[in-house]
Amino acid sequence: MNHIFIYPMKVRDYECDAQGHVNNANYQHYFEVARHEFFVQYGFNFFDLTKSGLNLVVARVDIRYKTPMYGSEPFVVTIDKIEKKGVLYIFHQSVIRTTDNVLCAKAKVDVASVVNGKLSRPDFFDNALGEVMNND
Repeated sequence: MNHIFIYPMKVRDYECDAQGHVNNANYQHYFEVARHEFFVQYGFNFFDLTKSGLNLVVARVDIRYKTPMYGSEPFVVTIDKIEKKGVLYIFHQSVIRTTDNVLCAKAKVDVASVVNGKLSRPDFFDNALGEVMNND
């Protein structure tokens, strides 16, 4: 599978639950970190964007858990595809354990763009990300 972005991480022990594997809620953090880092490579800083009146907000998350991860395991979070539908950017993402290249989770994350409090289609994102995005 081709990825348009790959971000390496490692499971921190405090992210594990009583069963010893990564608690389900932490996967959402992993996906979020990768999206933020993806935007940084295009010159977008979320703090600065927010100050300028532009917010990208998660509207929906669908995570499919495939294989558990445990403390200290290295993994990558990928962005596999980005679709554009109206005001939504739809991120297709994966968490892959790097020691054996096993898919641990995959997600579809709908992110809405809000400019000065109103849903919007910000052209500068479309222009910057056009090469990697599938538009409606």
